[in-house]
Amino acid sequence: MNMKTPPPNEAVEGTTVPSAPLFDAKTMIASLPQEPGVYRMLDAQEKTLYVGKALNLKKRVSSYFQKSGLSPRIALMVSQVARVETTVTRSEAEALLLENNLIKALAPRYNILFRDDKSYPYLCISGDAFPQLRFHRGALDKKHQYFGPFPNSGAVREGVATLQKIFQLRTCENSVFAHRTRPCMLYQIERCTAPCVGYITEEAYAEDVQSAALFLQGKVDDAREQLQRQMEGAAAALEFEKAAALRDKWQRLQQLQSKQFVESATARDVDVIALVHEGEVTAVNVVMVRGGRHVGDRTFFPSHVAGHTSPEVTEAFLTQHYLERSVPAMLVLEDFAPSDTLLEALTAQAGRKINVVSRPGGERRVWLTMAARNAKLAIAQRLAQKATQQARLTSLQEALGLPDIQRIECFDVSHTMGEATVASCVVFDKGAMQNSEYRRFNVTPAAGGDDYAAMREALHRRAARIVTGEMPRPDLWVIDGGKGQLRIAAQALEDEGLDIALIGLAKGPERKVGAEEVWRWGEDESLHLQPEHAGFQLLHQIRDEAHRFAIQGHRARRNKARLASSLQEIEGVGDKRRRALLNHFGGLKGVRAASADDLEKVPGVSKALAARIFAALHEGSTE
Repeated sequence: MNMKTPPPNEAVEGTTVPSAPLFDAKTMIASLPQEPGVYRMLDAQEKTLYVGKALNLKKRVSSYFQKSGLSPRIALMVSQVARVETTVTRSEAEALLLENNLIKALAPRYNILFRDDKSYPYLCISGDAFPQLRFHRGALDKKHQYFGPFPNSGAVREGVATLQKIFQLRTCENSVFAHRTRPCMLYQIERCTAPCVGYITEEAYAEDVQSAALFLQGKVDDAREQLQRQMEGAAAALEFEKAAALRDKWQRLQQLQSKQFVESATARDVDVIALVHEGEVTAVNVVMVRGGRHVGDRTFFPSHVAGHTSPEVTEAFLTQHYLERSVPAMLVLEDFAPSDTLLEALTAQAGRKINVVSRPGGERRVWLTMAARNAKLAIAQRLAQKATQQARLTSLQEALGLPDIQRIECFDVSHTMGEATVASCVVFDKGAMQNSEYRRFNVTPAAGGDDYAAMREALHRRAARIVTGEMPRPDLWVIDGGKGQLRIAAQALEDEGLDIALIGLAKGPERKVGAEEVWRWGEDESLHLQPEHAGFQLLHQIRDEAHRFAIQGHRARRNKARLASSLQEIEGVGDKRRRALLNHFGGLKGVRAASADDLEKVPGVSKALAARIFAALHEGSTE
């Protein structure tokens, strides 16, 4: 249910419009319900200023317009309000969920914002008959077991490697697993028990999976006791080879446990959260303990925190970070207790009680001290990096004679002999690379390998989005190239009616790294900056990032195209047989992993065609 206030009256020429209020607050307040819900404050340009939740919408919203003595920040916000929208919900907890979604989607300028573009990775044990051990990022499926989340992919991959060493679970894809005819190298180096070829029974493999799950849950003693029982049972049954294999697993598990240097005997899954203010910078560090072991940490830097108290920032972090994400069994904080509404929402989401420790002691106090130290170090690094980047930007401004440049966009093109051409656009702003604003363009020049045409298409598309206001207007375009590419860029800007400073970074006569020439549009001579020049180092950093981003996109597009076309290029494989092969083996990876005998089992594939398909897919392979 949405309720909207009337739009503000238009200004009449020659009159002044009062700064506040911009609309009839009394009429708006009178129409509000006394129910829980979410309110959005919008300005005259329909941009969202603030999103909030309330147990009673009428009381909460009216407090902004009827109270005196508002803080300067709130008073400034209220002076810009042109309209208020409200949405009624069934409870305050439901309002909290909606508020969180709207804050993330709209990024209002007066809400505390925690930006975290990356989803957390998990370690997954699949629900197959012979479960696969794998890295996972994204939505969770109930038919699989997930452990985590972990702070970064390195922690997950380390966990996968550890479990391979101890419990020897398979990591191959199902399409490969289903069509193996002999064990792979992982079996040879004792990282897998080769269930693909029947070297281990389903029951025995299930025991290894259970032991691995106990280990990941932090129940190392239980895992070790289970291995001990299995070993003794195998020995009693005179299965000495099996007993020896179980003994080796037990010993590896014992050795691993003895090497753990940050471990808890009491905790399973815990997040330890510390908030630190240093000058104008605020940081929140999360130390993550999984299965009783410290697996890493991550630091977040909120924006729009000026005027907010530490409890308000902490509450905003807990809401934006944990709603719609896995919540550990315990949260450890410094002198802070989440609101009842937030705890209710987190408990409902997790399906279990969330234990919050607000005054920790013992090892939890040690963890909290470590988190606070991590936050302080992250702030120091951020300030140092910001100072360095600001010095580089100032140096570049002076070298180019452009004192006002702040936002820089850089473009590059990547392809392989004209195949799968991709152009990149990376953004430097606010003293740092803005990864979330990077864009790629799949371009299709008429002639393959025509870099000028590819660059022209990308620049026109980018310029058109700037003109429409979809993208902010930059102060400087940097093109990877020389005079020719600059002409293309200048034409794109002229066609779209844009006035943006323009330079090209071209390889020098000997194409040496660090000997590039800077070409400025409208200048006949290039600008030579020494490699140690701070401004040149910033240009290099931005250009290298554009290059990396373009190559990454090109390789992904090229590989996708090649995978899709490789079967089509084989004589005798039409659309019908191609679909039959892909369906039978679960994808092209499965087809590639299949032997010629396996390929022959597909309806419509003769022995000769199977041999031809196998040869085509493995041409040049050294496997």
